[in-house]
Amino acid sequence: MASHPAPRIGIFDSGIGGLSVLRAVRQQLPGAHLTYIADSCHTPWGDRPAAWVSARCVQLASWLIDDGSDLVLVACNTGTTQAIAALRARWPGRRFVGVEPGIKPAVAASPGGRVVVMATTGTLRSARLRQLVAAHGAGAAVLPLPCPGLAEAIEAAVDDPASLAAQLDTIAETLRRLQADTVVLGCTHYPLVADALRRRLGAGITLVDTADAVARRVVSLLAPVPTTGTAGALHLFSTARPDGLQRAALHWLGSRVVVGMLPLPG
Repeated sequence: MASHPAPRIGIFDSGIGGLSVLRAVRQQLPGAHLTYIADSCHTPWGDRPAAWVSARCVQLASWLIDDGSDLVLVACNTGTTQAIAALRARWPGRRFVGVEPGIKPAVAASPGGRVVVMATTGTLRSARLRQLVAAHGAGAAVLPLPCPGLAEAIEAAVDDPASLAAQLDTIAETLRRLQADTVVLGCTHYPLVADALRRRLGAGITLVDTADAVARRVVSLLAPVPTTGTAGALHLFSTARPDGLQRAALHWLGSRVVVGMLPLPG
C-alpha cells in the first residue's frame, strides 16, 4: 500500500491560546508537520479594530503559505470571526480552517437553556457571533461574558499563577450568578484552563470547547492522511518573547521545543 506524504499545517494565534487547538490536531494527525506562530508582539487581539486584525491575519497566513503550508488553521476566535472571509477571498484555492464559539453544541447540551459565552470583546461584538446565535440559539438564553485580561493572565500563568487564579475565581462567581448550565469557551486560550475552571464550578455546568471538532475538520480536508507511523515535525515561532512560548509549550503541551523568533512588522 502506497504511503501518503505528511501534510504541512500552518497554525497561528494572537499568542499561546492556539496551543489548545494544536494539541487536538497533533492527537488526531500525529504524522503531520505543524508550524505554529504566536503573535506575542501584539497579543491580545480581542480589543483591536477589526481592520487591524484582518490585516494581521493576512500577513501571518502569507508567511505560512510561503513556508509551504498545505492548510492554514486560524486558531483564534477573534481572528476567525474578523478575518477568515478575507483570507479565503485573497487565496481562493487554499484551504483555511477557523475556530468559532460552539453555540450549536452548547445549546444542544444545555439542560435548562442557560448558555454563557466566555469570549473577548472582539469576538462578542462580531457579526459572526450574532449569526451563530441567530442560527442556533433558539429556545435558549445565550448570554455574553466578556473576559478582559483573561487571555493575558493565561499567557503569564507560568510566571504568575496567582493572577490567573484570582481571575478564574471571579469568573466562576459570575457564572454561578448568571445561573449558567453550559459555558462556551469562546477563545482558544480558555481551554488551557478548563480543568481549573471546572474545579471551581463543580458538577452541573458543562464547558464546551470546539478544538476536537476543528481538528476533525482539518483531518477531513487533508484526507487521505499519512499511513506511516513517523511523528511529524513541530516548529514554533513567536513574534516577540520566544522564551515565553517555549515555557508555555512545556507547561501546556509537555513538549520541549526550541522556539524561533519571527520579527514580522505590523
